[in-house]
Parts: sequence; C-alpha cells; structure tokens
Amino acid sequence: MASRLNPYLVFEGDARQALEFYKEVFGGTLAVATYADLGGQSGTSDADKIMHGMLETPSGFTLMCADTPPGEEYSRGNAYSISLSGEDEAELRGYWEKLSADGTVTVPIEKQMWGDVFGMCQDRFGTAWMVNISGQQG
Repeated sequence: MASRLNPYLVFEGDARQALEFYKEVFGGTLAVATYADLGGQSGTSDADKIMHGMLETPSGFTLMCADTPPGEEYSRGNAYSISLSGEDEAELRGYWEKLSADGTVTVPIEKQMWGDVFGMCQDRFGTAWMVNISGQQG
C-alpha cells in the first residue's frame, strides 16, 4: 500500500453525526471506534465518543475524524490535522523526522494500543500532523 495523505477532523462530541453526514454526501464505507472500544473507561460520558472514524469513498477519498480526547479542550483552531498513513516505515519515519524537527511532538512516534506505530506533532509552522505506520510487528 502506498502512503496516503488525508484530512483528519476533530469535533466537539458530534464526530459520529458528521461522519454519517459525509457518508450520505460521498457514499462509501464507514468504520468507527469509540474510546471504550479502544481501552477507554466504559460507563463514562466519553466512552461513546469517537476515538477514530474513517470514511473511504468509491471516489478514492479518505476522511478521518474523532471527537476531542477526554481531558482536552475543544478549540476550532485545533479541529484538523493532516494524517500520513501507510506501511512503508522508512518513508513515513523520514517524513516524521522532517515534520517534527524544530516543531513540537505531542505524541511520540511509538507502538500504540491498536497495534500500529503512531505519532503526532506540530511542525514549525503550527500545522498538526499525525503519522500512522500500519502492520508493524515489533
């Protein structure tokens, strides 16, 4: 799989509704995981919020989104990220190194609970980036 570049939007609790709307607009396949699905505490007010949602359309568009993580304040200015994803570890780590240089690492690039290697940073211009390397075995 080639590396992909796609938008990642953040919502203030209505990510599921937004994804369902975008599915009506663009068609495609929708996959969502809540905070409870991915190890968050069930029974809390955040348990049913979307930790990660992805719409893949017949036209080849990919739109990802989530609700604001528990404990973080929603800010419209932080309501987007650019996501790089794929299986080519060398390529994606190379992008990570360049994007995070002279920037701010908000989540170090390392293996995550869902099994992929993932990191988040803001580049030196303030653009938020997410890098996900799938299929990692180590």
